[in-house]
Amino acid sequence: MVHEISLSGGQEMIFEALEGFEKIARARDQAEAVDLTAEAILAVFDAYYTEYQRLAWAAKEAFENRDPATSLTVARRRLTIYSETVRQTARRLTRVLPELTADEPLWRRIEEACAPLTAGRYEQDLALAYIHSARRILFQDEWTPVEYSYGTSGQTGQRQVMVHRDFPGGATITPELVMEILRAPDFSKPFQDIELDATMVAERANRDYGFDGGDRRAFQAIQTIKSGFYRNRGVYIVGRIIMKDYSYRPFVLSLENHTRGIFIDAVLTGEADVHNLFSSTLANFHVTIPHYHEVAAFLYSIMPQRPLGLHYSTFGVNHLGKVAVVEELRRELMATGELYDVAVGFRGTVAIGFSAPSSDYVLKVIRDKPTEHYKWGEFEGIPKVLAKYSRVHEINRTGSMLDNLIYYNIRLDKGRFAPELTEELLAFAGETVSEQDDYLIFRHLIVQTKMIPLPVYLETASPRDARTAVINLGHCIRNNAAANIFNKDLDGRNYGVSRFLKVYLFDYDAVEPLTDIKIRTNQDRFDGEEDPPDWFFETGYVFLPEETDVGLRIPDRALQDLFREEHGELMTLDYWEGVQRALQKGLVPRLRVYPDNTRLRERRTDASRV
Repeated sequence: MVHEISLSGGQEMIFEALEGFEKIARARDQAEAVDLTAEAILAVFDAYYTEYQRLAWAAKEAFENRDPATSLTVARRRLTIYSETVRQTARRLTRVLPELTADEPLWRRIEEACAPLTAGRYEQDLALAYIHSARRILFQDEWTPVEYSYGTSGQTGQRQVMVHRDFPGGATITPELVMEILRAPDFSKPFQDIELDATMVAERANRDYGFDGGDRRAFQAIQTIKSGFYRNRGVYIVGRIIMKDYSYRPFVLSLENHTRGIFIDAVLTGEADVHNLFSSTLANFHVTIPHYHEVAAFLYSIMPQRPLGLHYSTFGVNHLGKVAVVEELRRELMATGELYDVAVGFRGTVAIGFSAPSSDYVLKVIRDKPTEHYKWGEFEGIPKVLAKYSRVHEINRTGSMLDNLIYYNIRLDKGRFAPELTEELLAFAGETVSEQDDYLIFRHLIVQTKMIPLPVYLETASPRDARTAVINLGHCIRNNAAANIFNKDLDGRNYGVSRFLKVYLFDYDAVEPLTDIKIRTNQDRFDGEEDPPDWFFETGYVFLPEETDVGLRIPDRALQDLFREEHGELMTLDYWEGVQRALQKGLVPRLRVYPDNTRLRERRTDASRV
């Protein structure tokens, strides 16, 4: 299997690199220990980075072999190897150089020794960020903030690597041009009917862009990223149309591989559809191109409303994404002069959410203990809640759960916080937040893209937009179920609406694996039956599907009826038990990641469909 070969080889490289730390304990003096430590850390980074790139090629092979299960395995591995190897590095350092955790000048010497060893490398900023991550783990149990930074400056501007292919413009997009684009990724498996697909893509794209053949220079060129973007069952060819006025329009093709060959499933030409597809609410893409800065810049050119930092996270360069988001947060406050205050919506029972009015982000910390409205029995503690947020980051988020960037031991300027918020944080999250001079120090800080809570959105939305949001709420719940995610608190206040009317789950303290939930019903009971139902005496969490719409608390009666009409399956025992059975068999249920009107034909079926 692809993932067995890939994972075993990568583990072996990483293990050999970690063994290099044993030489540090035998150093003749501290100067030699510093040099050996720098070499050992970078050896582990190199093993990690080699494996990170290799897994992208494994994802390509999984697509070509029609093996979505392997694709998911590779995705999980690729998400976790950064944090796993950083933790192992910190543990080895603590053992062979214990004085390091109490000697910050010694650590600075090690960082200085690393700099010349990474000079001239494209991934220098990633390597130095990796070193900073190891330092953060070493100091994780102390109130010692470590800056989230690249560790070097001016690197991005020095890169001029071409990561896209150019195809000529003209009056219309021709089938011949589309066939050139489709052949560029050089798949090892054939297309079912490349000429038919190319004709259908050309017709759809010309219609969407308004190319009727009347203008010989309707568009300047088409540019596509040299690598496919691999995820789950499919791959995406990501491109942009350079219009006559030199503006960019997205041009994205979704491909699948069935028993009869590869075919085009959908053409995405609208900003909203592409924005939703490439949001970090899904699992990361695998891209075989190593030039992550240029790939992020290309994505930003067709989705400028999405912060640049989140584009890095789209294809797995998560730490640089975290660094970029911190910089964006700082720039936002500097530009507006706004203060952080309690986020819009109801007060969370487990988390305190806060944001600045113009910010693209919401920040959260976990309370020391939940409020009196907490309804899940004994509170399991802050680490358990953080583990749930971390799990969401490491799985396929199905396009329906916000990703979480979790920062540890980070400090923020206290002057940027409303006084009332500062008081609340210190009073009710004192295990996480403390004061230090002019700063607030956070043991952990969760950052998410800002959404409008569903009940708040429905208060002012037009009837049409309100209907769209309620329908998309059902798709959100379905997609989460397909990823083995069940939200015990189906309250609509835990869901948010984006600028493109997609609905996302953003609160995870009540999230559990769907396969652990007991699906039961009262609909098989007789009217007037007084004895408690059999499920009443069961341990664990019991879910009654027929109560789904009541739990969501949709306030408008017409919208309640709409939800039942569009998503009546969600209120049936058969639906939920069917998804559970599929997950228990290891099958990979399909997700709805783009609208049906973007597809070229009706969904094809094959043996892997659930």
